[in-house]
Amino acid sequence: MHHSPVTTSLLLIALSGALAAAPSLSIRVDPAAGGPGRFAEAEIRRTAAQQGIAVTASGATVISLAVSPGAVAQSYEIQVQRQGASTTINVRGADAAGVMYGGLDIAEALHTGTLEQLKDSRHTPHIAQRGIKFNLPLDLRTPSYSDTSDAAQANIPEMWSLTFWGEFFDDMARHRYNVISLWNLHPFPSIVKVPEFPHVALDDVWRTTAKLDEKFDNAGNDFVRPGMLAQHEVVKKLPIQEKIRFWREVMQMARDRGIDVYFFTWNIFLHGAEGKDGITSDKGAPRTIEYFRASVRETIRTYPLLAGIGITAGESMPTNIGGISKEQWLWKTYGEGIRDALKESPQRKFRLIHRFHMTGLSEIRETFTELPCTLDVSFKYAIAHMYSVPRPAMIDPLLPLLSPQLRSWLTVRNDDIYSFRWADLDYARAFIKAIPGPDKVAGFYMGPDGYVWGRDFLTKDAASPRQTVMQKQWLSFAMWGRLAYEPELPESTFARLVAARFPRADVSRLMGAWADASRTFPYITRFFWGDIDLKWFPEASRRKQGYYNVRHFMEGGTMPGAGVLNIMEWRNGLLAKKMPAGVTPLEIATTLSANSNKALQALPQLRRGGVAPVGNGKEYTATLGDIETMAHLGLYYSEKIQGACDLALFDKTGDATQQGSAVGHLTAALEHWKHYSAAYTRQYVQPVLYNRSGWVDIPKQTAEVAADVQMARDWKPGTIDESGIKRSGTEAGFKN
Repeated sequence: MHHSPVTTSLLLIALSGALAAAPSLSIRVDPAAGGPGRFAEAEIRRTAAQQGIAVTASGATVISLAVSPGAVAQSYEIQVQRQGASTTINVRGADAAGVMYGGLDIAEALHTGTLEQLKDSRHTPHIAQRGIKFNLPLDLRTPSYSDTSDAAQANIPEMWSLTFWGEFFDDMARHRYNVISLWNLHPFPSIVKVPEFPHVALDDVWRTTAKLDEKFDNAGNDFVRPGMLAQHEVVKKLPIQEKIRFWREVMQMARDRGIDVYFFTWNIFLHGAEGKDGITSDKGAPRTIEYFRASVRETIRTYPLLAGIGITAGESMPTNIGGISKEQWLWKTYGEGIRDALKESPQRKFRLIHRFHMTGLSEIRETFTELPCTLDVSFKYAIAHMYSVPRPAMIDPLLPLLSPQLRSWLTVRNDDIYSFRWADLDYARAFIKAIPGPDKVAGFYMGPDGYVWGRDFLTKDAASPRQTVMQKQWLSFAMWGRLAYEPELPESTFARLVAARFPRADVSRLMGAWADASRTFPYITRFFWGDIDLKWFPEASRRKQGYYNVRHFMEGGTMPGAGVLNIMEWRNGLLAKKMPAGVTPLEIATTLSANSNKALQALPQLRRGGVAPVGNGKEYTATLGDIETMAHLGLYYSEKIQGACDLALFDKTGDATQQGSAVGHLTAALEHWKHYSAAYTRQYVQPVLYNRSGWVDIPKQTAEVAADVQMARDWKPGTIDESGIKRSGTEAGFKN
């Protein structure tokens, strides 16, 4: 990364200049800007107050926010006119969202002390729909895919808090996200009252008090066990009509920040409905189909601000459902339910997003020909690992089949990083710029399956209320959202945000170390590949079944299309003196080591600070703690890869020198793991139950890391039979 020389002194000069130039300001907002315009005004007022700038009827600086209809939705212009001591700043947005984003630029200039440096500019969204994937733990009786985890259980009460959603949507708007996709296996009993099925709707909000384990079905089929229901607590008294009122308020709050709301389901789950109003466990029964169709219809009727529904021919769908196919079942339920609802409001804009997961494109197109709204598809862009390579190759076979008439959303899964504050601007920019254009891609939604992006319940010594995950990982979310709107946004924009967050910090040094440590994740995941979260959790070198040892690394595969050689390919090429094309394992190890050491070398100076302590000290300390932790993890992986390479050579040659080198590298890996464990547990709780990775206990896992050393000492040449190596492969992602 090339760091611009943004220094604290320059920022302080800019701030003092802004205060001198704008001792007071006035704001005029076009009523046509609606809720988004009002939100932008509130942000300007709030930031001005923080900076000690008065907002009056006739301020020296006049800010005007107005709609000026344009061809490109969400676009805006800023026009600055200075005359003597007076300044007029006109924001002209193509629509309410454009006005809001322009207003947020003004608020940010106030926040970072750069208002007087503001110049005329034009802004157009690079990706029109920039979303968050949010697994929604509504209730014990209507779980999400993440509910068999500590994070989901802790967050169930937060899902019914307007305070939480207010904080979440405020930050989404500030970071330029405009879609929230809420994912739940079967949300209807918790969000809607269906007249034909009056006993299905659930009052109150439940959570289990039973101790959870890691033995739940990976497809979500046993997420509501009888013992969990028997041991439950009511976390909120809320009849169904109040629940409906609540979610209407949530959707209005989102709309007032330019955010569209979608519900996504997996199918076919009957949590909360089975055994009521004639509904049985028979998924193909006419009564079951009638129930789903009515629930979809009533959900669309009940929530006029709902932008669409996402569906999956998913894990709980047999190939034959009562004599019909998956797609026929989905049409009879979701398709017909949408058609029923839209008959009453044919002008309503609505969208069905049909995931490719477990189905084929031709089946989708043939079955949904009579859908009365927009039909998009959805593709898992990097399977579960957005932190791998900037341009995943898995989408290439699909691209020729997409067109402006049939576009795909990208599910950008982050099942790499749950704990840490990641921040590598270069990687985020490259990833965003590599996303196919609007003729192929409608937008993206980014988020995990193995974690819940609600409030952060991993951090020790947390404030009350706890930060949201978005507040904690603020710079990561800012980078992904802001760059998705404007990928050429200069580094100085983010440097100013960091300087405002941490006054008196050495911003250039901090951002450099932060990026270096963050690079641990994409480099290790492109080298050691497990396509879904069940197969690879890089924070702990494990999958749900347990720890990945040095033999797993020797026999493992690399990410398809990443151009990285696995250890067997490297070994064979080295011994044959004919190395295949590609990045070698040792080059990956060298890069991990170099990045991690640079990050660690920067920390002493960053911790000492300058003449005065760095502001926002607690968060600053936690940020440096994350940098240290990610760097130690990178050094662990570097030594483990080198040890695996040496041991693989010894397996073939019997050269004891290579075995000794392997033992040395794996001993060093163990020491780095101990440093990683110590740094991790200074800030974060352990053990933690994740729904897709099982119990993660980094300190306890030290014994398994130590066993790698003994494995190398005990290794016998010829142990590896390459013909018997079985790798799990990678999801195809879609069928024609």
